[in-house]
Amino acid sequence: MSKTSWPFELWIRDLTNSQRLQVGLQVGLGISTSQGLQLGFYRQTCPNAESTIHGMVQQFISKDRTLAAPLLRMHFHDCFVRGCDGSVLLNSTNTNQAEKDAVPNQTLRGFNVIDTIKSALEKDCPGVVSCADILALVARDSVAMVGGPSWVVPTGRKDGRVSIASEALAQLPSPFANINQLKQNFAAKGLSVKDLVVLSGGHTIGIGHCFVISNRLYNFSGRGDTDPSLDPAYAAELKKKCKPGDTTTVVEMDPGSSKLFDDDYYTVVARRRGLFQSDAALLNDIQTRIYVILQSSTNGITFAQDFAASMVKLGNVGVLTGSQGEIRKQCAMVN
Repeated sequence: MSKTSWPFELWIRDLTNSQRLQVGLQVGLGISTSQGLQLGFYRQTCPNAESTIHGMVQQFISKDRTLAAPLLRMHFHDCFVRGCDGSVLLNSTNTNQAEKDAVPNQTLRGFNVIDTIKSALEKDCPGVVSCADILALVARDSVAMVGGPSWVVPTGRKDGRVSIASEALAQLPSPFANINQLKQNFAAKGLSVKDLVVLSGGHTIGIGHCFVISNRLYNFSGRGDTDPSLDPAYAAELKKKCKPGDTTTVVEMDPGSSKLFDDDYYTVVARRRGLFQSDAALLNDIQTRIYVILQSSTNGITFAQDFAASMVKLGNVGVLTGSQGEIRKQCAMVN
């Protein structure tokens, strides 16, 4: 691969024939998406951008595979508030509490990865590559590097200038949510019930904090009880690791393979061992339950391609393009 080529070869082999055809058409004709994004947007202005991002993500993930999950989660949390505009990366100021400091985002990590990549790109092509695009590409490459699928990421997103903690609190899907709340969260972003159950599969990698599941284990309905939707044997295991009031311990969301992107998540949920209430909720809707059972009984027959398709949709939510937004010089602050 030439130094100036962007890393098509790295993910094209994972695409279906119809996806390859679509990629070929879009690249050959320079076709934009309906959101104004374009494959190879930086080919002329920063030809090494995507290969630089890919190479740096590889360096970080090879040193610490646990980074893949938070980097995927960061992109997800970005897109759910004001669209995929990099607003989750902004620091709070004296006059504004930013998304980053909202309770659901206080456990995010990997900001240093984004900042390091941005710094390298600013040296190569100052003021060209947006933080929002970096996040979208880093999420894809992180997943692919821990065994997951790859997907097409058209670029050309601009960075937003607004980041408000209260919006993150109101709009991000909660780990305590029931199925109706989750469906409303996703529908508000133009995402379907299928996208909800597919993107929940991202929990195949990563960890959860004991304090988030404490009420499921110890005081579910306010009477010192355990959530009846949680497998009792698994609840007993979790209680050994998570003591009441524990604010520091973490547990795997997909026990035994939390660093490998596979289809085990659906087997876990089908066995009533989903870590969060939002995982267990997938069994409380006919459409999501059928999907969980299908993937758990077929070794994830369609999960990889479904996840790729839903990630493409997620990456298109509320994007800023053209004269909207800006290209931040530093991802943590507006210009």
